[in-house]
Amino acid sequence: MQDEDWGPFGKALFEDPSAQALGRVGVIDVGSNSVRMVVFDGAARSPAYFYNEKVMAGLGAGLSQSGRLNPEGRIRAMDAMKRFVLLAQSMNVSPLVAVATAAMREAEDGPAFREELTQETGLRLWVIDGAEEARLSAQGVLLGWPGATGLVCDIGGSSLELAELSEGQVGKRETSALGPLKLRDVPGGKKGLKAHIRSELDTLRARIDGSYDRLFLVGGSWRAIARLDMIRREYPLAVLHEYRMSPRAVSETIAMIQNNTPEALRAMSGIGEARMSLLPEAAQVLGPLIRTFRPKEIAVSAYGIREGLLYEQMPQKLRNRDPLIEACRYMEAQSSRIPGFGRGLYEFLKPLFSSEKASGRRLIKAACLLHDISWRAHPDYRAEVCFDTATRANLGGLSHSERIFLGLALLHRYKNSRSGSRFEHFFELLPEKDQKKAEVLGKAMRFGAMLAAQDPSKMGRLKLYPKKKVLELRMPVETRDLFGEVAQARFKSLAAALEAEARVLI
Repeated sequence: MQDEDWGPFGKALFEDPSAQALGRVGVIDVGSNSVRMVVFDGAARSPAYFYNEKVMAGLGAGLSQSGRLNPEGRIRAMDAMKRFVLLAQSMNVSPLVAVATAAMREAEDGPAFREELTQETGLRLWVIDGAEEARLSAQGVLLGWPGATGLVCDIGGSSLELAELSEGQVGKRETSALGPLKLRDVPGGKKGLKAHIRSELDTLRARIDGSYDRLFLVGGSWRAIARLDMIRREYPLAVLHEYRMSPRAVSETIAMIQNNTPEALRAMSGIGEARMSLLPEAAQVLGPLIRTFRPKEIAVSAYGIREGLLYEQMPQKLRNRDPLIEACRYMEAQSSRIPGFGRGLYEFLKPLFSSEKASGRRLIKAACLLHDISWRAHPDYRAEVCFDTATRANLGGLSHSERIFLGLALLHRYKNSRSGSRFEHFFELLPEKDQKKAEVLGKAMRFGAMLAAQDPSKMGRLKLYPKKKVLELRMPVETRDLFGEVAQARFKSLAAALEAEARVLI
């Protein structure tokens, strides 16, 4: 992507009418295991979850044997849908889209239940086939990973969908009956189940025959396995989206699942009983899936079919934007004291990072946009709030190490030293050189943000001479009085972080 396309300094697309139309988008997903409604505040490229509620209805339980929807699941799903429609009306949600997947498309009483839902709620339920489900899940991944390449693996209660991604385009798509609820009904015990999974995966591999360095895992059962992997590794960051695992790590976590009771796993993870009950079957699929497609890395996506439906409604110019930068622009507009200041701050600091690649520049831009959004926090906790915001915010297009970098830079925006911080266990996710770079960025923002009340790039210019180890500040005569005692101290602190001599030219 070109800088002008996704940078924070063109027109903000969340102000565009086509984006504002996504300000309240509701999606109801009627799955084989759960029924969920999500209301997105989708005006920014990285949407916020305005409302999110799930009911583990279990519509697909016993479907393989009976051919019909689970009777108790029908009652629970109907009650949930009635509630969701009323909630959407009270929130003035428009549009409200409802889709159903494997259980509804396979059950003989699915059409009758669909008609009953329409009569009771007035909502039309779209029953999609496996290929369409795979496409929408892949689009959900693209919401968080623009330009992604790999294989999307979406597990539901009754099915497993696969979709190729190549440089942001959805390719081949396939569906299979490898959902945990379906696997419970496979005859032949453990041996029969293993043979069934192997046969299904061989069929999928013959149809999707590419080479994939990365698998994107979509679905609640995969996320639950990833949560247990975090616990096993004592991983410090609890954000599941963009969590990465190696094939070996997944194998070790599957062994942990097999060697512990569901009660013990629930006690250590807090995963709900209904979700935990599906984990043994999901784990039995994941191991052979990885051995079949042989990825180098497994990435967890919190975005799936619901986010894919939002992506479907986005204009192309919004899809093309960087989700991180657009979200940070939106957060700056909503929460900072001087919306738009981040642009001038970035221009002021840019000479310090002239050798940065595009991936590094976007993080610097994001930090400048977020540098002031926590100003209402108590001064004694502002640095901590900044770190928490960066590492815990619902941001797309951001790896875990990048989250830590952003959080550390914002911490140094308000605090000189990071030693003794309660966040020290997070820093191990970031190489030492990147920790140092984050410190420089934070101290640069700390200096630039207080040099002037408005655009600092108009008050002075920074110049770094790396070989001479000199940091130079040039200021016009008419603005020299801005360089007061506190500004001088912060400029010296920045120079020290750069291991450079501080020079001021008026």
